Amino acid sequence: MKTAFITGITGQDGSYLADFLVEKGYRVGGLVRPSSSGSSQRIAHLFGRIELFSGDLTDLGGLIRILESLQPDEVYNLAAQSFVPLSWEQTLLSSQVTGLGVAAILEAMRLACPGARFYQASSSEMFGNAPESPQSERTPFTPRSPYAAAKLFGHWITVNYRENFGLFSVSGICFNHESPRRGLEFVSRKVTRAAARIQLGLEAKLPLGNLEARRDWGFAGDYVQAMWRMLQQPAPEDFVIATGVSHSVSDLVSIAFERAGLDWRKHVVIDPAFQRPAEVHHLVGDASKAREKLGWKPAMDFQQLIHGMVDHDLELAREELQGARKP
Repeated sequence: MKTAFITGITGQDGSYLADFLVEKGYRVGGLVRPSSSGSSQRIAHLFGRIELFSGDLTDLGGLIRILESLQPDEVYNLAAQSFVPLSWEQTLLSSQVTGLGVAAILEAMRLACPGARFYQASSSEMFGNAPESPQSERTPFTPRSPYAAAKLFGHWITVNYRENFGLFSVSGICFNHESPRRGLEFVSRKVTRAAARIQLGLEAKLPLGNLEARRDWGFAGDYVQAMWRMLQQPAPEDFVIATGVSHSVSDLVSIAFERAGLDWRKHVVIDPAFQRPAEVHHLVGDASKAREKLGWKPAMDFQQLIHGMVDHDLELAREELQGARKP
């Protein structure tokens, strides 16, 4: 039985990865912050099948103690302050957790379990307004937010620990990936939830920022399988993980509202408050290396993804209505 340790296990990616590894027969441990005890609904169905450890990415001593006791074969660092707009408001916190936290867990691994294999969740946001499209492993990075800059530090420190200490440490440069488990602050879930709630009369309008920004959106459940495949390779390498197809925010809105039986033009309003200080206009990934070396490709397309998210949010909205009507 292999053992895996997941930071960010209560998040979208962490919960899907935990599902995947448990089904593969892994012993799975996860890091949870002491203050996040109420945010474990995504992994509630796994209670009794996984082990949770209280700790923080900024606490090197605590990480060493956990890794010494667990002795994992694989470590997946999925923890971060991952909401880009918030990184402008909490720049130092985002830098410490999303950037320096990577160095902390790599150093803890070097001291406690140097034979383990490490996956770092890098981000397509590191490309910024890239000089070429699509973006591949060879595309220069031009980060345009504190979040992206912190992710870039995490990416390069992962490379440095690989090259200087011989750790099997890799980064997956993941483009946007969504699911019904996505946080409500992210635009994909904000849109699908609003479509569902407007359809059922719980809301009337959806304020949004830039409808023309384009992203490469995939399904989170597909992407965690690529993460696992990266750690099964004979040698450590970094990979872009993407669908290779971009869609605008207006595409996302149109598909979501159509699924809910609505005309989005009657409900969406443009609010300048949701404009980013430094907008990234177009991201689309070239995942040909992942297809060739990992044998990975996404199973779910964009329309299926958005339909599934709207259906999920319609179910939640109906449950809310039913609860409100009870005496």
